[in-house]
Amino acid sequence: MTDPRTTVVVITRDRRDDLLHTLDRLAGLPERPPVIVVDNASSDGTARAVRELHPDVRLLTPGRNLGAVGRNLAARSITTPYLAFCDDDSWWGDGSLARAADLLDARPRLVSVTARILVHPHPEQPSDIESPFEDPIVAELRDSPLPRPPWLPGPALGSFLAAATVLRTDAFRAAGGFSPRLWLGGEEELLAADLAAAGWWLSYAEELTVHHRPSPRRDSRLRRRHGIRNTLWFTWLRRPAPAALRRTVHLARTVPRDTASLLAFAEAVAGLPWVLRERRPLPRAVEERLRLLEAPQRASHARRYVG
Repeated sequence: MTDPRTTVVVITRDRRDDLLHTLDRLAGLPERPPVIVVDNASSDGTARAVRELHPDVRLLTPGRNLGAVGRNLAARSITTPYLAFCDDDSWWGDGSLARAADLLDARPRLVSVTARILVHPHPEQPSDIESPFEDPIVAELRDSPLPRPPWLPGPALGSFLAAATVLRTDAFRAAGGFSPRLWLGGEEELLAADLAAAGWWLSYAEELTVHHRPSPRRDSRLRRRHGIRNTLWFTWLRRPAPAALRRTVHLARTVPRDTASLLAFAEAVAGLPWVLRERRPLPRAVEERLRLLEAPQRASHARRYVG
């Protein structure tokens, strides 16, 4: 079986071995999807290894670290109606890309489908867990409290996880892709809100599977710093003032009290002039959906800003 409807986009930086493992898995998919890798200025020989070991993969080397915006670069040249994201330490399950395309084909107002995520232990990290387990975020996706139209294939979502989502290429491009300001870390929330404001629906689809083998090569403090900052920026860019204030206060009370968190808030404040210029509150219907997610987000064990 092959399926020409979906292109897989992978962004990477200095994770050569993890990326090669992912590309091996993607090459074995029955759909045989075209794959684009954006190498965000790796210094570990990633680009050379991809050219040598996966010559069928299209490799983009912008020469600097674009973060999530590397996905925008790849999306400019995609000719398939759908694009699937995955990280350099994750890969799609057999048949999931074809099934996702089927779901999108049949529902013109559905812009994205997010898959169930199974986590695998990394061979470089000692673990007592041998078999894959469900990522804790999946329970939140499955139990989303948002009202849904009857034609949606699963629970309605207020956002998506880029590493486990298939989207409509044209809608992604029309919305501007991921914000260069946000760069990386919770960058999906702003794009998802803008897609919803444009009339699109996002959904979780239980029958789709993404596998994730978390790489030990990550700067968790930098990712947390960007995640807090981007959450604050999104909140004040798109939410009404009372909701934005509630979320800001909650973050201030709950994030670790350390340098990373302090820098996150400082960067968020430094970006306030830009936020005020670009502020565009969401339509009432979309805002009402996001309000329904506030309580689950506060109670979430999968959305903690730690590390």
